[in-house]
Amino acid sequence: MTTTMTMAKALNEGLRRAMEKDPKVLLMGEDIGRLGGVFRITDGLQKDFGEDRVVDTPLSESAIVGTAVGLAIRGYRAVCEIQFDGFVYPAFDQIVSQVAKMHKRSDGAYKMAMVIRIPFQGGIGAIEHHSESPEPYFAQTAGLRVVSCSTPNDAYWMIQQSIEHDDPIIFCEPKSRYWEKGEVDLESPPSGLFDAVVRREGTDVTLIAYGASVKTALRAAETAAVEGTSIEVIDTRSIAPLDIGLMAKSLEKTGRIVVVQESPHTASIGSEIVSELTQRCFYSLKAPGIRVSGYHVPYPPTRIEEDYRPSVDRILDAVDRVMGFES
Repeated sequence: MTTTMTMAKALNEGLRRAMEKDPKVLLMGEDIGRLGGVFRITDGLQKDFGEDRVVDTPLSESAIVGTAVGLAIRGYRAVCEIQFDGFVYPAFDQIVSQVAKMHKRSDGAYKMAMVIRIPFQGGIGAIEHHSESPEPYFAQTAGLRVVSCSTPNDAYWMIQQSIEHDDPIIFCEPKSRYWEKGEVDLESPPSGLFDAVVRREGTDVTLIAYGASVKTALRAAETAAVEGTSIEVIDTRSIAPLDIGLMAKSLEKTGRIVVVQESPHTASIGSEIVSELTQRCFYSLKAPGIRVSGYHVPYPPTRIEEDYRPSVDRILDAVDRVMGFES
């Protein structure tokens, strides 16, 4: 059975289904109950499941995550909402020092089955601390899993898969895509939680992206096709671990790689992908790998944010560079 819904609604329905299946799943966050969250992702859930399972917390990200650690030790599965990406930093010590390490520290006695939802990336004309890309910090932290959905169907299934997983998951939601609609298959998940997928087949260039950048990459591929360049678009879906095997298979076919991300290029997910693929597929490369990223500056004011975010033009410029390298 399939239906059409926005990504925000798909997340809401995914959370609802997870709570119906497991009474130990509970939600925590600032204004997520009566208000339904600033993006209305949890709208109606407190009314249906009660204040004990959809908890309006104080304005303290450290307290939210710290409480979730205790709940995880007691066998609960807490889903913590961080209201905006730039608000996660007060909880950074809890996430890195406790959430990521408790399973190892306890020699496996305690599981950290919890999900930390973070609306991330820009594109909504917001102020400072509301449009950041903190995922590289968490991807580098051993003990954490980091994933990002890019379609309503993935949102619906990946949030459920994350809640069911016994490891702590940082769940990155591209806030600029919340209101875009797509088909959702309510019967079966599209793939495993940590599997990348090919969104568009191609033969000339492998174009890799995640989150909001996937749609931009697909638009670039459509434009390039008019000019005679065939681009294969891969959605990583998982940021840690990375499905390097699928990416390597594509690169061995195309010989060229471009990675798109909103975070700055230094010490980034794109840097890791280019490095790993260069090491694995060196003899298949026809050109050096290129990253199309946000710039290495704090996220800019609204009026110039589209100059900061990767655009179709910037992606096509990178494609031209890798296509023209041999000549």
